[in-house]
Amino acid sequence: MGSPNFRHPVPLAKELISLDDISGGRVTLGIGAGGNGFDATALGQEPWTPRERADRFAEFVPLLDRLLTEESVTSEGEFYSAHEARNIPGCVQRPRLPFAVSATGPRGLKLAARYGQAWVTTGDPKLYEDGTPEQSAEALRGQLGKLAETCAAIGRDVAELDKILLTGFTPDRGRPLESLDAFVDFAGRHQELGFTELVIHWPIPDSDFAAEQKVFEQIAMEAPAQLG
Repeated sequence: MGSPNFRHPVPLAKELISLDDISGGRVTLGIGAGGNGFDATALGQEPWTPRERADRFAEFVPLLDRLLTEESVTSEGEFYSAHEARNIPGCVQRPRLPFAVSATGPRGLKLAARYGQAWVTTGDPKLYEDGTPEQSAEALRGQLGKLAETCAAIGRDVAELDKILLTGFTPDRGRPLESLDAFVDFAGRHQELGFTELVIHWPIPDSDFAAEQKVFEQIAMEAPAQLG
């Protein structure tokens, strides 16, 4: 995951090119503006405000895009600079490896629409504690609608983007991993909303992501066939 909280576009681009080469072109970059918590202070800095994170993200993504598509980049920004940064031979995937851009606000959605090959959401954080699955579905429907509007504003077909839900942060966060049937039901409902991919967490005991390992493995093996 790429985050301006503890990344700089120049070394990150070089790392990504190496990973893309080693993996034979099977890397997708998940990238977001970052948030509060331990990653916000990993380098010893004070946490940035949401506006500061958005400002940095707006500069971070376009520069990273250039670094992964151009042989040499010189750029002088407010937050990130590059001076004859060379990235030869570039990515195995052309014109570069895909970006999965996590965003729900207007500025982030514009970045997803312009630079993303996929869009990522965790749902509406305001519903995490006291919301209902129905309210969550409505909020997700609204986010998908805003993404479509943002794409249309720049002349891009929203169907070009994969829509990814990172599970574990919606009101029904624990239910999908209770059983195969529960997961298929959850996935089917979100597929109907327009999501093309769900990301589920590896079971971690005594955490919000606790689940039975056998159920998790059953879901991985059998759910794709049931969902088509």
